[in-house]
Amino acid sequence: MKKIAILGSGSGSNMQAIADAIAAGQLAAEIVYVGCDIPGAYIFERAKQIGVEPVLLDCQGYKQKFPKESQAELAAHLKSLGVDLICLAGFMRLVGAPLLEVFPDRILNIHPSLLPAYPGLHAWEQAVDDGAEESGCTVHYVDAGMDTGEIIAQSRVPVLEGDTAKSLHERIQVQERLLYPQVVADVLAKL
Repeated sequence: MKKIAILGSGSGSNMQAIADAIAAGQLAAEIVYVGCDIPGAYIFERAKQIGVEPVLLDCQGYKQKFPKESQAELAAHLKSLGVDLICLAGFMRLVGAPLLEVFPDRILNIHPSLLPAYPGLHAWEQAVDDGAEESGCTVHYVDAGMDTGEIIAQSRVPVLEGDTAKSLHERIQVQERLLYPQVVADVLAKL
């Protein structure tokens, strides 16, 4: 059985989509670790509901920084757990060398745009503000840049007349929850 670690910063809806795919037999894997950098985020509750004791990651006090020491400790811990794949699920910190070196081509991210368009924060707002005709989501391998890793798959969402950032984001999130578990299954099948 392949082992997955999840890193998140928010509600954990993409983690839940992966957990639901596992429960439905669509994904032959087990979530063995859930880490979050934001105290009180709902992903903690979701992790407990699937039987995983979540961990508060040592990132507090850093803006967009995930300390190298913390990453090195996490990498060693995940390796000791036998983790095959790390899935970033709304994780708002940049991952660097300590994790990338221990898990090369084994860290995935889902981003709410059709990369390379609109990397970084609030991509759906950028799409609406730009008057884009379509947006969507991208699953990609994580590298040292911000949303610059090799693209694995994308799902397109039209930007409708009258769309707000909120309405577009909601439609993108529906596609994220469909695409991410499917890509995770495909990547794990090749490991």
